Amino acid sequence: MSSLTYDLTLAGLSVGSAAALTGIGLIVTYRATGVLNFAHGAIAMVCAYVLRQCVVEWGWPLWLGATVTLLVLAPGLGVVLERFVFRPLAVLGGDPAQTLVASIGVFVLLVGGAALLWGQGARDDAPELVPDEPWGQLAVVLVLAAGVAAVVRRTRFGRELRAVVDDRRLAVLGGIDADRVAAAGWAFGSFTAGLTGVLLAPYVRLDPYGLPLLVMEVVAVAVAARMRSLPVAVVVALGIGVAQSQLTRLHPSGWGEPLLQAVGTNLFVVALLIAALVLPGVGTRDALPRTATARVPTPPGAWIVAAVLFLLPLGLAGRDLHTSVQVPALAVLLLSLVVVTGRGGQISLGQAAYAGLGALFTALLAAGRFPGLPRLPELAALAVAVVLVAPLGLLTGWPAIGRRGLALALATFAVGVGVSRFVFAQPYATSGLSLGRPAGFDGDRAYYVLELLLLAVALLATHALRRGRTGRALAAMRDHERGAQAAGVQVPSLKLLAFVAGAALAALGGGMLGMGLRAFDAAAYDPVRGLLWFAAVVVLGSDSALGALAAAALLVGLDAGTRGGVAAALIGVLAILVGRFPGGPYEALRTAAERLRLRRTPALTPVGARARARLRPAPPQTARSAPVPTGATATGAVATDATAGTAPGSGGRSPASPGTLTPETSSATAPTPAAPLLTARHLHARYGGFTALDGVDLDLFPGRVTAVVGPNGAGKSTLFHCLAGTLRPARGTVRLGGRDITALPAHARTRLGVARTFQQLAVFPSLTVSENVRVGAEQGRVTDPGAVERTLRLLGLDGPVRALPAAGLPTGTLRRVELARVLAGSPHALLLDEPAAGLDSAEVAALARVLKALAADGTALLVVEHDLDLVAGLADVVHVMTAGRIVASGPPGNVLNALGTAAGPP
Repeated sequence: MSSLTYDLTLAGLSVGSAAALTGIGLIVTYRATGVLNFAHGAIAMVCAYVLRQCVVEWGWPLWLGATVTLLVLAPGLGVVLERFVFRPLAVLGGDPAQTLVASIGVFVLLVGGAALLWGQGARDDAPELVPDEPWGQLAVVLVLAAGVAAVVRRTRFGRELRAVVDDRRLAVLGGIDADRVAAAGWAFGSFTAGLTGVLLAPYVRLDPYGLPLLVMEVVAVAVAARMRSLPVAVVVALGIGVAQSQLTRLHPSGWGEPLLQAVGTNLFVVALLIAALVLPGVGTRDALPRTATARVPTPPGAWIVAAVLFLLPLGLAGRDLHTSVQVPALAVLLLSLVVVTGRGGQISLGQAAYAGLGALFTALLAAGRFPGLPRLPELAALAVAVVLVAPLGLLTGWPAIGRRGLALALATFAVGVGVSRFVFAQPYATSGLSLGRPAGFDGDRAYYVLELLLLAVALLATHALRRGRTGRALAAMRDHERGAQAAGVQVPSLKLLAFVAGAALAALGGGMLGMGLRAFDAAAYDPVRGLLWFAAVVVLGSDSALGALAAAALLVGLDAGTRGGVAAALIGVLAILVGRFPGGPYEALRTAAERLRLRRTPALTPVGARARARLRPAPPQTARSAPVPTGATATGAVATDATAGTAPGSGGRSPASPGTLTPETSSATAPTPAAPLLTARHLHARYGGFTALDGVDLDLFPGRVTAVVGPNGAGKSTLFHCLAGTLRPARGTVRLGGRDITALPAHARTRLGVARTFQQLAVFPSLTVSENVRVGAEQGRVTDPGAVERTLRLLGLDGPVRALPAAGLPTGTLRRVELARVLAGSPHALLLDEPAAGLDSAEVAALARVLKALAADGTALLVVEHDLDLVAGLADVVHVMTAGRIVASGPPGNVLNALGTAAGPP
């Protein structure tokens, strides 16, 4: 081995050892708590600063400073985070959205705090804990990895750790102190973060932004190890480190030289892109900041106040006016997050990349340096830049189709880091660029007026994505993605729309920001700033345009009027507390005000009551006929006023009162059609080594109710998912009226007339009852303007309950809401997954009457149900499943009696 190769290998082992430490810490924390610690790099940075403070500033011996930093501060910081930030979220049942945002909040808080304490300048005098040779660092990595592996495999604590990882609740029931396990995981993870920072600080730039991002780039090694295998993480880290070091020997020539050199010096970023975009997603649970209740419309007074505040800078001058110029631009940029995260419910940590591309393309077009396009005036350059950047939203939109939660967060973060490293940080793209302002708007005051006009356009576009059919579809996708698919919403296309629109708004805001600063500044679009912007929008109300305006004013105003880092620290504190008010503090204040507001029902005097009775006689209390939607009309169904839910204080009627839908031909049995409507043939499905379906055949006929019963694990749900389109069988076919629909997704089957309900209610809590039903009517098989009203009347939801948000309504009412949404699309075949779950006996009886009416009108129904009494009184044919096969079929009386005999005592 040549001397150069040997030296480069040693240098690569040194870098790889630091990356391996990061991977070990991330994996241990994730396995103990289920949290991907986005703050890992920030903890490393803080520990590096503290060691420098102890040794350089205070004159402590190196060994004492290292002991305090690594054995006291780092693990103590992890324990504090677990106890006061993440444990409350776990106790409250916080969804992954809240833990992700809280983790980002800790990152932002530590970065802002470091900027406040030590300033934003780089330091180059960090003490060197381990000599500049790889063997000591490599030995530390190997000892730590072997020690962790030994603890996990050979000790009681390791067994407890594995139990908590497999099922935390079951582990707690078994007597394991899951909190202690989580605290130990956080302490060890923080220790490795501190060790990483201390080892890296002498050889890289020590500043509040650079070191945290550098550490987070190597999260690729943990993702490549599937967040589980320590040996894989260590091998990958060392391999990438050595490869990156060896690539420095290459000196390519030609047009590709700058790009190849960028790849050679940022191999960990390349690995992050591959791990996040190509490998199967890690942590695919939903991670969406969801609104628990329908958002109360913003009072006009709030918008008036916002308008006045945004107009005030027109009366300023000098530095104050120059600083204010940044606010509208940043507000437009943050509105892109409102569209993607607030409206579409998708995590996006890469919006800073699109903002930077908007500014860069604007500068290139205005300078005449954009390939294939002539030099353009600044305003035209901004418009063209928005058009060019918008399609690039597919870089994050396309991964969003198959990824959710943590996997999507990593993918969008990887895109942001990749654009930053391979575009913004490269001289070939940004050298010598300047960015002016449009002609006629060169002064700060004139340019501020132009920004206000562009902000108004962005607000109108954001408002348009909240209203109408598209707005309801976006809200449905955000609230319950699978439910939206079942309602016919084209979720993949809608996700792409959200990301493309978000990229366009981010590009517009980024270009405006660059013009305001009169330069393209790559640091203004750093991925760390993207995390700060994301956290600010989420904590101030991700679904609130007013929250984006407030966040922009807060971020610019605090950093301009105080020492840098105050805004980041404040946003970090709010993000840590996100579990207490997931809709943002503004939403929490409004909710509290609504609860405290006195609710008084206006009472008429006797004279007024008599006058009203004469002018508008009270409606009779007898049952009234109600037309039903297409597919459930022939026999007619009646719903009494008792079915109509009411708002509190509206006469004492309960929203949960069951309906009395009764088919006129309930005693008649429809003749069996010659041809089935929906057929399944030879369906096979496997999960790992378990066979869920083993050659299942099934026919659904119009006008008949088919039921599937069986024990848990028999394959009923898998069969249901194969018919509904949420799972594609390994073998076999599903046909609708002779058409093969095996490969069609759920939303496409809904549009063909195959609708479904869910065992766990699939309603959209941020929408009202009528809006829930309207989603089904708009996305269903046919477009019928009257379907919503007829369906609401059919199921007794046409009273005051129609205007109530779905969140918080009783289970019986929500079951009717879900069924109404399905029926509004006029389905041919209706698949019901345990429709009686959570209902009382009266509600079950009412449900049975509705389903009989639907069957009598020609709808094909499939019911998967555990309530055998409901099955006996409802089904025309019953299939019994066991071990993935149908073992018995026939009339309900024969089959259920046989089941009862088989299950009886010997």
